[in-house]
Amino acid sequence: MPTDSTAAALRELLVRQLETWLPTALHRSRRATMALAYAHRDVDSAEAALRLVAGQTDRLRGLRLTVLVLADAAADLPARLGPIEAGLPADVAVHVVPGDPSRLPVALKAGGAAGAPLFSFVDAAGASGVPDTAVLRAAAGGRPAEILLRAGRGARAELDAAGFPLLTEVDLVPAAGETASITFGTGSDRSLEAFKESLWAAGDVRLRDPAGRLPDAGPDPEFDPLGRELLAELARTGPRTVTELRRHALTATVYRSSDALRALTDLLAAGVVTRDPAEGRLGGDVVISPSAGAA
Repeated sequence: MPTDSTAAALRELLVRQLETWLPTALHRSRRATMALAYAHRDVDSAEAALRLVAGQTDRLRGLRLTVLVLADAAADLPARLGPIEAGLPADVAVHVVPGDPSRLPVALKAGGAAGAPLFSFVDAAGASGVPDTAVLRAAAGGRPAEILLRAGRGARAELDAAGFPLLTEVDLVPAAGETASITFGTGSDRSLEAFKESLWAAGDVRLRDPAGRLPDAGPDPEFDPLGRELLAELARTGPRTVTELRRHALTATVYRSSDALRALTDLLAAGVVTRDPAEGRLGGDVVISPSAGAA
């Protein structure tokens, strides 16, 4: 089960991401599905998510939102969610489904999630490895689909195979206790940007990416590690546009897109990269190349 600080950070990430996802989903479709699946009894984040939905009632009227909560051995969950559910519009349906994340494909099919926006939160803490491929493919079946997954290492490759085009992974590292490995999958650059901003705002945990970078996420973080990674990416691939390097920072590092601009500015000032065109705003179509002799 997550430690208190890890659990709080996960709840915060879930709520912040839903704040971005929900209005966008309901703007593009008259129906949407939010699925929350747990492999353990710590389901406080389900209450937090439903409270967020309750705070959006004015936007939800006339729109159909289905909320699925899958949790094993959480007999008190309907009673906990009931008072919140009572204040929801009639077009918001909440279904509590006994079981673990393995039942997500069946629950999504029964809930009519196909062909409409779908957000899945799968907390597989305590389970062995990554959820089955069928679970991840079901989560990718929304149009569009997003997933926030807590699972073991290797989730990124599995989510990529399931059909999520944009992915990033990071460890939430508390001062003491259990580290949580999470992966976010989406098809939206905007959602990916929002997720990274939420990560850096999470309290009481530090962030570590697959390369082991553990930057101080304070008001003045160090950008040298990101600069070295961008240089390494240029060495691997050759010249890249600013847009491509910003996306690389988003998907392959713990850093945000805006951090890539600051790191590139530092690299240009140090003379280790060049830009084309040489003058003007550092826009997305500007091409960045390593300088001759740069390491």
